[in-house]
Amino acid sequence: MLDARPGRSRRWLAAGTAVATAALVAPSPAAAHGLGGTRSLPIPEWLFAWAAAIVLVVSFVGLSILWPRPRLAQLAEGRSFAVPAAVRAAGRIGFGTLGVLLWALTVWAGLTGTENIQANIAPTMVYVAFWVGMPVLSLFVGDLWRVLSPWRAIADAAAWIGRRVAGPDGLPAPMPWPARLGLWPAAAVLLAFAWLELAAPDKDAPDLLGLLALLYGAAMLIGSGVYGTRFLDHADGFDRYFGLASTLAPLRWSDGRLHLRWPGTGLADVGPQPGLAAVVLVLVGSTTFDGISAGELWTSDGSPGVWLTDRFADLGFTANGAATAAATVGLAVIVGLVSGFVRLGIAGVRSVDPTRLDSRELMGRFAPTIVPIAVGYAVAHYISLLAQRGQSLGFMFSDPRGTGADWFGTAGWGVDYGLLSGNSVWYVQVVALVLGHIAGLVAAHDIALRTFRGPRSAARSQYWMLAVMVAFTSLGLWLLS
Repeated sequence: MLDARPGRSRRWLAAGTAVATAALVAPSPAAAHGLGGTRSLPIPEWLFAWAAAIVLVVSFVGLSILWPRPRLAQLAEGRSFAVPAAVRAAGRIGFGTLGVLLWALTVWAGLTGTENIQANIAPTMVYVAFWVGMPVLSLFVGDLWRVLSPWRAIADAAAWIGRRVAGPDGLPAPMPWPARLGLWPAAAVLLAFAWLELAAPDKDAPDLLGLLALLYGAAMLIGSGVYGTRFLDHADGFDRYFGLASTLAPLRWSDGRLHLRWPGTGLADVGPQPGLAAVVLVLVGSTTFDGISAGELWTSDGSPGVWLTDRFADLGFTANGAATAAATVGLAVIVGLVSGFVRLGIAGVRSVDPTRLDSRELMGRFAPTIVPIAVGYAVAHYISLLAQRGQSLGFMFSDPRGTGADWFGTAGWGVDYGLLSGNSVWYVQVVALVLGHIAGLVAAHDIALRTFRGPRSAARSQYWMLAVMVAFTSLGLWLLS
């Protein structure tokens, strides 16, 4: 329920409304820019922004009134069905083998195939099927990557063979994972991949991607040999990203059972860990920079991107080196700004009960609420890429190295660029953003009810998170426009 002291409640709500208004007013100048020049929207973009903000505010009020106690964990239980052991074993072996084959295909095609990025399958596998397709699939079918991961499959197979050869007492026990490291290595992996995607020179070169895929797989296997597969849970950034995305899915696979649950309720199972906040903030910040770096804010005369590039050129950098250095700085700054903005919201949450809670603890507790925002940003930003370039896998699998082969008779397939119209893409993007923020708002409200003393304090703490959600929604819509 809302705060019983109406005067104070109105002041807090007014403050949140002011933040929301400021966030909505800021994007308006960009509304004149089209979505890739291929849209004719039935209503103006500024109206989308206002409608999205109103949806969030109404959702917040509804949660405060109709959700007076924690319910997310209960909703996450859902119904479950036993999966026969034979089916589970066949699934692990089948998907694991498929994952190993796809990884090997990517490495082989990248290192030995053509350098034409439109013909070699390696860039499309890395940036489209893997980076974009896996989290989207995870939204619907659950943690598919856990059984598809080639490194987990190889590590599990090696452990099984080792036990059969040496016996259960013949293998040394894996080293325990250092608790203080938590998920920080996973966050570092994701930041490094974001740098590769957004700043590195020759980022699409098939031979580079093939080599990096090989080296990364080797690092994951060595780490698994030392720490066991728990190494992948903490150090494989992609495993963490796809696993977090799967918490929003209506399906969960565990303990030999298939669980059906309400979408988004799996966030209740995500507990605080060192580095979890860094993982989700890197995801949001890197996608935000991707949107910024593709627009006039970064590329027009006098923009920060052009200014930084010129400054590095003045220092003696080559043209490519200056652009890479500028993008590196931009990526670091945007990730830092996004992190600072969220931490500012957490500081506001802490102000409700500053003597009992500290900001670090609250950041860990509320970090899962950023997961739907990160996934919503990714879907909104990359949906057109997935719809278009994803189709090219149909002919690339017949000729993965781009050498004129036709293994499966599909080499003549084409790409239907009209599969999603400009308007359709826009609507999918808006829905992904708004649903992501609503899911984050619901999770934040439920966590607040478990964190603060009583629903009144929980509701007051969430004025700050509401402002964060509205601001992120408006930023996302502005970047898309």
